[in-house]
Amino acid sequence: MPEPDVLSVFLLAAVALGLAPGPDNIFVLTQSALYGRPAGFAVTLGLCTGLLVHTTAVALGVAAIVATSAMAFTAIKLIGAAYLLYLAWQAVRAGSTRLADQGGTQPALSRLYRRGIVMNITNPKVAIFFLAFLPQFADAASGPLALQLMVLGGFFILATLVVFGGIALCAGFLGEHLKHSPRAQVVLNRIAAVVFAGLAARLLVTER
Repeated sequence: MPEPDVLSVFLLAAVALGLAPGPDNIFVLTQSALYGRPAGFAVTLGLCTGLLVHTTAVALGVAAIVATSAMAFTAIKLIGAAYLLYLAWQAVRAGSTRLADQGGTQPALSRLYRRGIVMNITNPKVAIFFLAFLPQFADAASGPLALQLMVLGGFFILATLVVFGGIALCAGFLGEHLKHSPRAQVVLNRIAAVVFAGLAARLLVTER
């Protein structure tokens, strides 16, 4: 079990990382603004589930394979980019639908939850980041390393829940003010499409 002072520093770093602009918190922001706070919370839970997968992978040493294998890294990267482009296309289609029918169908929370999982686990940079970040706060003298890494991952997920939950809450308020304007909904969907396409492009040019 990591020492309390180590956990304190770790939590501060985790909160700072969660607040720094990145693909995951931008994803939460756009989905919350489009579909409301529950949608943002569902996406946040999905992303945190993905973080649990990455934490387990680091504890078991699987992430090291992704970090050292060019083929594995590229395969995951291509899958993630393809999924983001799919979401961009869905956002474009949703925008035109909302304009036509003054409403539109909101994705089910379970679907948004799954989106969060896929978004997170198909980003190989997250696995490599966890592989580099978590061990810095583990100490072999404090107990089994695998258990320490799982504990640290759990605290990172907790910090992410708080930070991303706050983002979902704030963005949801914005979405409530705009939901009665079909034109605003179209604009938000166009912005979301651009964001998804941009994230896909960023992922494609990412190197190990």
